[in-house]
Amino acid sequence: MTTVPASIDEVAALLDRQGYVADRALATVTFLALRLGRPLFLEGEAGVGKTEIAKAIAQALGRRLIRLQCYEGLDQASAVCDWNFAAQMIAIRSAEAQGGADRQALRAELFTEDYLIERPLLAAMRPQPGGAPVLLIDEIDRTDEPFEAFLLEALSDFQVTIPELGTIRAPEPPIVILTSNRTREIHDALKRRCLYHWVDYPAFDREMAIVQARAPEATESLSREIVAFVQRLRTEDLFKRPGVAETIDWAKCLLALDVIALSPEVIADTLGAILKYQDDIQKIAGSEAARLLNEARAELNQL
Repeated sequence: MTTVPASIDEVAALLDRQGYVADRALATVTFLALRLGRPLFLEGEAGVGKTEIAKAIAQALGRRLIRLQCYEGLDQASAVCDWNFAAQMIAIRSAEAQGGADRQALRAELFTEDYLIERPLLAAMRPQPGGAPVLLIDEIDRTDEPFEAFLLEALSDFQVTIPELGTIRAPEPPIVILTSNRTREIHDALKRRCLYHWVDYPAFDREMAIVQARAPEATESLSREIVAFVQRLRTEDLFKRPGVAETIDWAKCLLALDVIALSPEVIADTLGAILKYQDDIQKIAGSEAARLLNEARAELNQL
């Protein structure tokens, strides 16, 4: 499929076929971003499925996924393009060896597409087989304000400027998805260019559907215990609460161990799949795991 879905229900069905279970609000804002050609800004805790929606959309629409992984110190050269200095030096040495090189002609030749190293933002402005690509700008909150300011041109006019080559505009705007774990606030100027959605931890029924889609080998009873325990765990005072990604990882770990039902011992042995900080693991191990499991099962009995 390469055409944009014509309704919210089609978007939800399209994502569902890729194993991504979206609630109505997320399906709605995704539909609007696709229909209006606006960037989609997804904010939320790590592991709630922000990055996965970009992968699901690209796969479902048959588009190329171009990912710009953000980090502290990311600059224009790393995001847009760079020049192949090694190849340029070889060309210069070759011209000098031949003698009588026209410096102006040589300079013009050195700064052409032949010596350009394409980075994600420039690649997203190029025509792609199957239609405009999906550009994922992942964890934008890891960058700094100057890079945010640079992004304004790319997200406003879907173009990038390379001093030696000029402005390169996308013939068809890419599908842009930005994600943030909210380690810092993103400037309003960037947010105004996007449709915004907060991706929260899912309710029990939706997380059950996600586990069944991503770990279909798990029995319904085991899946219910896994989801109930993780949801109960998120109510505890932890340094980092487990996301949906950790729920799926834990389900797969338990399946690999041939576990058919949770127990305090199994939980203690596999806590590293759902908790990533030693202080959190020490806090939950032992009697706390048994307490949480009993509370999770009591809640299941009330459903």
